[in-house]
Amino acid sequence: MSDKLDQIVAEAQRGRAKREQGYRERALKMYPWVCGRCTREFNRQNLQELTVHHRDHDHDNNPEDGSNWELLCVYCHDNEHSRLLDGEGRAGNGANQGESSVATHRPFGDLAALLDKKK
Repeated sequence: MSDKLDQIVAEAQRGRAKREQGYRERALKMYPWVCGRCTREFNRQNLQELTVHHRDHDHDNNPEDGSNWELLCVYCHDNEHSRLLDGEGRAGNGANQGESSVATHRPFGDLAALLDKKK
């Protein structure tokens, strides 16, 4: 069973690497080697630090015109995905349903009453 699972995972990783290589190469030919956020410029020596970001976050959406891609440095790319995850976290906490995202727990709310009891 484990061998079968290992084969499936390895095949999926190979497929992903093949897909990524295809759109990465196309994007690097299509766009200048500049980060779309911080405008850092890249050359052959540091090109591995430039990534292709999918604007709609769907890595299988790779139109021929490159309209779903932007080149981002690894730092800006990580920041973009962190912002997405942060937004999903807030959305799951009721922030988008008009509820306040302010904490409502009051750990010392009854402290005055407890201190009065001791007197």
